[in-house]
Amino acid sequence: MAETHVLFVEDDDVIREATQLALERDGFAVTAMPDGLSGLEAFRADRPDIALLDVMLPGMDGVSLCRRIRDESTVPVIMLSARADSIDVVLGLEAGADDYVTKPFDGSVLVARIRAVLRRFGHAGGPAPGGPGRDEAATGAVLVFGDLEVDTEGMEVRKGGAPVGLTPTEMRLLLEFSSAPGTVLSRDKLLERVWDYGWGGDTRVVDVHVQRLRTKIGQDRIETVRGFGYKLKG
Repeated sequence: MAETHVLFVEDDDVIREATQLALERDGFAVTAMPDGLSGLEAFRADRPDIALLDVMLPGMDGVSLCRRIRDESTVPVIMLSARADSIDVVLGLEAGADDYVTKPFDGSVLVARIRAVLRRFGHAGGPAPGGPGRDEAATGAVLVFGDLEVDTEGMEVRKGGAPVGLTPTEMRLLLEFSSAPGTVLSRDKLLERVWDYGWGGDTRVVDVHVQRLRTKIGQDRIETVRGFGYKLKG
């Protein structure tokens, strides 16, 4: 089986070299770049399986790089942030990142997070619970919610007959909602099912992705149930 190709963009030489070695020991092929502009060039040249982007980068910051990558591809993106409470975390998620890891990080934690993201995207291990492979997807049904159509086999979404472009994470989130319309799903449950977190995670990841999904399928389609979570209106 081909190695998973990681693009790692980090301006700190020590962190970049140490992390690259750690990832390579775990079987990943790594292209490491020191700034946003060279990172974008490497992305376009190599088309990696996943991108790890530091938020603070010279030339082009990580949030801008994430946005540029997302304009061209649905490849999974993990942001690396020095502060868990930084607004940069939310900005990165809003730019299209699928997850984030706080620095300094343990190499095993980073590898676990990478593998969790890759499983969600269909790499190495297939779909995680909550995505393609659930009973709804197996039937190949087209689920209809007003003007919204969700093809659970073809992994396509249409709104008013027009196709809606979703990232794989957004698609998995919508599949989770559409499998139980009207049922309130907590943020922790969504983290477990969509993000494959077997441990507690940052619920901001859920909130930002729900907001991104709303902008694409309709702001009133997913309802916030205060103190509990979210539900899809049937």
